[in-house]
Amino acid sequence: MTIQNDIEPIKDEFFKEILFRCPKCSTNQKLKIPAKIINQSKQLTTVSIPSGLCCEHGFQAFVDKNFVIRGYQNVDFEFSKIELYESSIESEKDEDRDLTSMPIFQEILQFLRNCVDDKEILGSGIFTIEGKVLYSSLPQNTLFNTIREFEVRNEKNLVSVKKMYLELENNEKFISKFMEINGMKFNLVLMFSFRVKFGMGNLHLRDLLRKIDSLS
Repeated sequence: MTIQNDIEPIKDEFFKEILFRCPKCSTNQKLKIPAKIINQSKQLTTVSIPSGLCCEHGFQAFVDKNFVIRGYQNVDFEFSKIELYESSIESEKDEDRDLTSMPIFQEILQFLRNCVDDKEILGSGIFTIEGKVLYSSLPQNTLFNTIREFEVRNEKNLVSVKKMYLELENNEKFISKFMEINGMKFNLVLMFSFRVKFGMGNLHLRDLLRKIDSLS
């Protein structure tokens, strides 16, 4: 099975241009952020900016549903790619809780950051079974196609699929694994270089799953 080639352009209306300002050196830079990710967030979206994209520093910005930046945060670790994820919301109601509100979420994110190396593993993501993005460091075109893939599968009641293998037209690979932690169901995604075979991709995924299992 294939999804659209990652180099195919995405329409500009899918993006919102936001002016970011480095909290360390005050350098300004306009960046295009996927509008759908911001719109689907319950409260704030965390945008992690890697060093070299705005300036020499890496930092995080917190963007509200009106695409207004509500604050910045310096970080003591490096991002290899731009990241998007929903900021956690504290709630005592079970129906309002999701994976992002659990302490384990940030630990899983660190595992995902550590496994991306730009040589074999090109990006990663966490999606709800409906296709909502909880976290992504995937290239933007691949991100949109991945969202749509999960949305279509949900619409067709194919959510019982436990693992999904996709190959892009440029031979990059995509493996999705259905998971459940403390009653929270989600899909974990890894994207691989064209050099990586699915067998090796599975080994990388198993190693990541062992680390995640060690948290529980």
